[in-house]
Amino acid sequence: MRHNKAINHLGRKSSHRKAMLANMSCSIIKYKRINTTVAKAKALKMYLEPLVTKSKEDTTHSRRMVFSYLKDKEAIKELFGTIAPKIADRPGGYLRVLHNGFRLGDGADMAIVEFVDFNEAALASKPEKKEEKKTTRRSRSKKAAAPKAEATAPDAPKAESLAEKAPKAEEAAPDAPKTEEEAPKAE
Repeated sequence: MRHNKAINHLGRKSSHRKAMLANMSCSIIKYKRINTTVAKAKALKMYLEPLVTKSKEDTTHSRRMVFSYLKDKEAIKELFGTIAPKIADRPGGYLRVLHNGFRLGDGADMAIVEFVDFNEAALASKPEKKEEKKTTRRSRSKKAAAPKAEATAPDAPKAESLAEKAPKAEEAAPDAPKTEEEAPKAE
């Protein structure tokens, strides 16, 4: 019978198990994704999700409660500073366990554990919603024409000044041929 066996002991004494889960929790908080066995991944999910829920409320008490489990200041800063704001509206299910095949050495079933909101590959594959433009075609063309007119206006005096300089050069040497076509051919 399976009475009163709520947690997987993972073949370790309680102090070893708590230290291992705390270290794995700190690693997943720092790196957002780790590779481990399926049994450890499920135990880690049960261990870490209540701590992430406590991190939503950034108070001294909640920081101390989480620190009593993790015992790593850098992980606490990352959890309360980066992760908690991203998962603030999520009601639970902060971690994802993806089965990853079998380990070559001993055939253990492997899994990837990651935060749901920090998976760049899954976020990149989602199609982004395009914002609908509220302007009409006519008003858009007016707005587009105005910047073009402004952009050409400063260039216009430069073009005129170059055009004014060119005739002065022609007046200085009226007898000199300008191109090869106008030059007399020597036969």
